[in-house]
Amino acid sequence: MIDFVHVVGMVFIGGGVAFDLFGCLGLVRLPDVYNRLQAATKCVTLGTCSVLLGTCLIVGPSGGGWRALLCILFVVLTAPVSAHAIARGAHRAGIRLWEGSVSDAYSEDRDALNAKQQARNDNAPATPQTETRT
Repeated sequence: MIDFVHVVGMVFIGGGVAFDLFGCLGLVRLPDVYNRLQAATKCVTLGTCSVLLGTCLIVGPSGGGWRALLCILFVVLTAPVSAHAIARGAHRAGIRLWEGSVSDAYSEDRDALNAKQQARNDNAPATPQTETRT
């Protein structure tokens, strides 16, 4: 007879596989690197964590269950950091957003910071040139 924990574990695995499938479809269907990255990060992270949690429930508190929990921790900690690094690198490389995107907050923040630094440099007193003797 199948117990309740096994059924819950199978539900988590099934939901995780569905989220992984939606994340993969997002990678293929979405228009630009930033939208694709969002689909990969959100859906695939949730899907992978659900599959691992279901595995932990089915296997129980053995070596495999603890490894699954450690993998969940690793995925949750590293996926957002890597997605941020990839998005920042793509933005710095000049990859444009999709024309249907509403705003580019990173570019707006960067432009405001550059204007602030330029104003600070314009208002700074000129330093006298000193002669160095060799």
